[in-house]
Amino acid sequence: MSSDMNTGTAQQDPNDPSSPVRVLLAEDQVLVRDSFKVLIGATPGMTVVGEAGTGAEAVLLAGRHRPDVVLMDVRMPDMDGIEATRRICADPATAGTRVLILTTFDLDDYVYAALQAGASGFLLKSATASELLAAIRIVASGEALLAPTVTRRLISEFLNGPRPAQVVRDLGEVTQREREVLALIGRGMSNSEIAEHLHLTVGTVKTHIGRLLAKLQARDRAQLVIAAYEGGLVTGQSSR
Repeated sequence: MSSDMNTGTAQQDPNDPSSPVRVLLAEDQVLVRDSFKVLIGATPGMTVVGEAGTGAEAVLLAGRHRPDVVLMDVRMPDMDGIEATRRICADPATAGTRVLILTTFDLDDYVYAALQAGASGFLLKSATASELLAAIRIVASGEALLAPTVTRRLISEFLNGPRPAQVVRDLGEVTQREREVLALIGRGMSNSEIAEHLHLTVGTVKTHIGRLLAKLQARDRAQLVIAAYEGGLVTGQSSR
């Protein structure tokens, strides 16, 4: 059953450090959800605005409260977390809401679909309390939570397992240098690793990434990983 924790709808103001990060919990296991609620509710600068036990409830409450972050489990009744993520990210009313997927490596087959649906990051269910809070802050700030080690693992699973339906991404407006940067993002490299690999400054790498986000109409780095897959820039030979 869904639960409303706050009737406000104003989202976090990134220019106001006193504005709390507003979090919606979407998790069907009550004990797990309650533990998240206690942890987040006791953390300065964060507040829980609602709880959902199904994907359908998550979509409903996201539209009602427009949270900064939805902490989204994958396996839920009525509607799974992937479809709920897709609906939240596609709705103009929740355009500013970021989705942080709760996953285990036993569910790797869902990860590519979650990225396609618009998820901004992934958090392992084995994460510590401090890692959970840090992940929420990162995603709320507009960044993608794709640690290189996790990205490489996901790429390995993607390349070695059954592939999703083939999608071809048009990279016609992307320059050769931008393709190189995009391929390395797809391989899970950080900005500093890309800079070292291509003999560029980190600032130049960030400039290329900004242009890629604009040209490919990507929300964040997570979406660029998908673009690298769909553009054919990630292959079995190029993964690391």
